[in-house]
Amino acid sequence: MTKELKQEYTRKITQANRTQLITILYEMFMIYVDEAKEAHEKEDRIGFREGIRKARGCMNELLASLNFEYELAMNFLQLYLYVNKELARAEVRNAEEPLINAGKVIKGLHRSYVKLEEMDASGPVMENVQTVYAGLTYGKNNLNENLADQGINRGFRV
Repeated sequence: MTKELKQEYTRKITQANRTQLITILYEMFMIYVDEAKEAHEKEDRIGFREGIRKARGCMNELLASLNFEYELAMNFLQLYLYVNKELARAEVRNAEEPLINAGKVIKGLHRSYVKLEEMDASGPVMENVQTVYAGLTYGKNNLNENLADQGINRGFRV
């Protein structure tokens, strides 16, 4: 993941509600799987394993976010365990096919959560973060982002 993309996701996370956080994890998972696939094509075993390790980190966060008070959590658990199994299979066999299988599951869940985002009107999970103002200013097709509240008392509160 490039430095710019990391900064973009950091900003997204600070402004996200609960549903958007799950969507972000799915997006990050897909990026890491794509990185692993690219490394596999280049026969870069270390890069391949690193992409899988990072994708597994996303899966661990998703597993930790499950709320078992709801029946649906068991369905998500089964899907996440399958994806973890495919990641392990890809790493052990040095194969790309299990990554493709895992990616299909997560892409389907991602599409569903994007639709759920439209219905979730709750506010950001984090408080006391920088406010980001974005808009087109001083030039055609230039997006400028301005950050506010950059004081020393800006800790993250969840």
